Amino acid sequence: MTTKAAFREVYSGFKSLLIGMRITLGQAFKPIITVQYPRQTLKMPARFRGHIQLVLDPETGKSRCTACKLCERACPSDCIAVEGAKREGQKTKSVTDYILNFTTCSLCGSCIEVCPFDAIEFSKDYNVVAFSRDAFNHMDLVQRLAARREVWAQNRPLATAPEPIAPTPAVVAAPASQPQNPEQKKS
Repeated sequence: MTTKAAFREVYSGFKSLLIGMRITLGQAFKPIITVQYPRQTLKMPARFRGHIQLVLDPETGKSRCTACKLCERACPSDCIAVEGAKREGQKTKSVTDYILNFTTCSLCGSCIEVCPFDAIEFSKDYNVVAFSRDAFNHMDLVQRLAARREVWAQNRPLATAPEPIAPTPAVVAAPASQPQNPEQKKS
């Protein structure tokens, strides 16, 4: 190896070192984007698909599901089991059991698309963990809805009687014969 080749190699190595240090220093002064996971969490995007869940009707606090079993028939994984009963004083059935086998669910969304009452949706739960797989073989969505209903009932303001509507004064229409342009008044 000649002296000229040795200097060229040292020069290219030093140049490579400076480029690497420039990139490292540039990254060192950028804001931190790391999330300290157990203490901080990210907001899930609107299109995130967690397991399915029953939708809580905001007016009544009950499930919208009528146990029509269309979701059960549309599921290609055969992971949904729905049971319902007609309760006294109601026109339609109410869901009594909604069991999801999350270990076989493919999160395809067929059940959500076919539901005529918009009674099921994807949840935003991404931190669903358990010590055994059996916890996901038998997810009771009615029980999970009952837990959400308790939170809904606590956060809902007490119903107040509606205030009587005050009579509105009659609006008098302006005469149409008045000129709107000041030049038209003179003639």
